[in-house]
Parts: sequence; C-alpha cells; structure tokens
Amino acid sequence: MNGKNRADIKIGAKVRIVLKADQRTGKLTEGIVAKLLTNSPTHPHGIKVMLEDGKVGRVKEII
Repeated sequence: MNGKNRADIKIGAKVRIVLKADQRTGKLTEGIVAKLLTNSPTHPHGIKVMLEDGKVGRVKEII
C-alpha cells in the first residue's frame, strides 16, 4: 500500500517514510507511526507522520 490515503495509516503501524533531507535521494526510513500530521484525507506526496523516534516524513510504504 502507498501512503497517500490518511485512512490507510493507523497509529502503531509499521511504515517506510522519506525524510525531508532524503527527498532528493528517495532514501526510506522505517519506523512505527506515533502521530499523523496531515489533516487532509489524501496527499499526492504521502501523508506526513511522526515516528516513535521523533523523525518526521511522508509515508511511501505501509508494511
């Protein structure tokens, strides 16, 4: 699943995100969702989330 629909992403879900610093390279960071930061139901670049370790990025894959 991709991370463009807010309804697909639940707190506690394991996801891969792209951090702001890694947008050019597309490097993915894996973690557990702690907080959903995007309020709209969809976003073309992925829903922005905060992981449990405090990293913030847009969801590219839901594992």
